[in-house]
Amino acid sequence: MSAVADSYERSQSPFVESLTRLKKNKTALAGAVIIISFVLMAIFAPMIAPHDPIEQSLYSKLKPPFWYDNGSLDYPLGTDDFGRDILSRIIYGARISMVVGLVSVSIALLFGTVLGAVAGYYRGRIDNVIMRFMDLLLAFPSILLAIVIVAFVGPSLKNAMIAIGIVSIPRYARLVRGSVMEEHAKDYVQSARALGATDARLLFIHILPNCLAPIIVQTTLGFGSAILEAAALSFLGLGAQPPTPEWGAMLANGRALILRAWWAVTFPGFMILLAVLGFNLLGDGLRDALDPRLRE
Repeated sequence: MSAVADSYERSQSPFVESLTRLKKNKTALAGAVIIISFVLMAIFAPMIAPHDPIEQSLYSKLKPPFWYDNGSLDYPLGTDDFGRDILSRIIYGARISMVVGLVSVSIALLFGTVLGAVAGYYRGRIDNVIMRFMDLLLAFPSILLAIVIVAFVGPSLKNAMIAIGIVSIPRYARLVRGSVMEEHAKDYVQSARALGATDARLLFIHILPNCLAPIIVQTTLGFGSAILEAAALSFLGLGAQPPTPEWGAMLANGRALILRAWWAVTFPGFMILLAVLGFNLLGDGLRDALDPRLRE
């Protein structure tokens, strides 16, 4: 039976075969469930959140979670030092984190793919100029470079997203360059060139579609990195500004309360951990599913 199943799997299209392998990966499915949960939370935040995330109530400040004696179901996860509901701020924080990941990764993906594709296709002097600039960016720790960029242009969530996108460009550029160089030497590219295909058509119609597997994996992993870096910038006061309900900013606001109100720090930190874990699990599963060399 196993031989028949293996033969049937090999007869399927590459997309269906990859999807079948992905469904068998339990860690990838767990990551997908986590990500879908956060996406739904972000979309339906106004319907799910029990309170306005920036509404203050000094009479309700530092209320503990509901399972404590003086807790209340009106504030299931407690409140912060301004009386704001932690659960509502966490729910709305998912919306901000998903947007940060989407914008930052889109910037890095767009510019990194174009630069890497051009460098890998034309090589020579163009390749040297582009890749030496990428090496210059990689010489700095990404979070340190993002801090420098945000400090220069001014602290805000918008500038933080742009900075994270810029520091992530080299990862995509190097990845795409290697994939393009590998595909460029294959016979189908030479055949298309012999038929009169232009450089633009060869690069964007024939070569890049065959480089999608590693790009998809890197994009998924990049979401987790972007969320983590955005939280770090907000924690330092360079990202989302008060009273924006962003997880990193919530950590910064609650760090002085950690001994009196542990819930003000623990729950936002756990959300960051869970979101990054979900994207990393899905990215690892996609790598196993899309790379034919990793078949069992």
